[in-house]
Amino acid sequence: MAPWVSLRTMTTNETIRPALYTSLSPALLHLYDLSNAIVVIIDVLRATSTIATVLHNGATSVIPVDSVSKCIDISKQIQGITAGERDGKIAEGLEYGNSPFEYPRHFIEGRTLVLTTTNGTRLLHMALEKGAKQIITGSFPNLSAVCQYLQDQQLPVVLACAAWKDRVNIEDMLFAGAVIENVQQQFDINCDSSAIALSTWQLAKEDPYAFMQQKRASHFLRLSNYGLQKDIQYCLTPNSAPVLPLYQDGKLILQNERVKGAKGATHN
Repeated sequence: MAPWVSLRTMTTNETIRPALYTSLSPALLHLYDLSNAIVVIIDVLRATSTIATVLHNGATSVIPVDSVSKCIDISKQIQGITAGERDGKIAEGLEYGNSPFEYPRHFIEGRTLVLTTTNGTRLLHMALEKGAKQIITGSFPNLSAVCQYLQDQQLPVVLACAAWKDRVNIEDMLFAGAVIENVQQQFDINCDSSAIALSTWQLAKEDPYAFMQQKRASHFLRLSNYGLQKDIQYCLTPNSAPVLPLYQDGKLILQNERVKGAKGATHN
């Protein structure tokens, strides 16, 4: 059994900095102590990019669930919109898929999206089960908002990549690297996976789309085969949906709408 890795702080020149770790796959999440950490759920293509876009376009909330049946049941109870994918396609029985372009403001404003995806929503529920102190979602469309929040909170951080069915993928690693590049001066980072993510991002950041195409990234190819190049471009573009989705009471809401005095992630 792999050793449990504790989140710690380190004193450097009398300054205490919280620790930051990167989990490159849900299969590795059990190695990290989440009890005092902000967990950033990263599913760039496309769940967390779509979540940021939906909330930026005026949705009241996004309810992330881990099964199609639960998605349908909850949506019926609240008259929400059922949405989600399995293996990159709209899941059978749901109304809408996982493309950010399906949710313009005139459609989604004031409504609730009930969402299930192959990797991202599953990982969020894993983080809940492991007792995460806070859960937020991160993607290139809300990169700056994520970085600013982590710097403001000054808590330990786990950048949790959704990957693809537990297999490490490039796009989530790139986003983790972009976050690390922006916040590294405020955190103690002694983590090889974070170093790998940062190095990969520094190679790719001039043109992440071309980098993924050149490396024949598996999910890039999968979505390209479905004709979703426009989705990929959008999901790799920084700060087009500059909001901070925060998980609270079973929903992802905008951080500035968080109930005053509420603490931590609330389990269903």
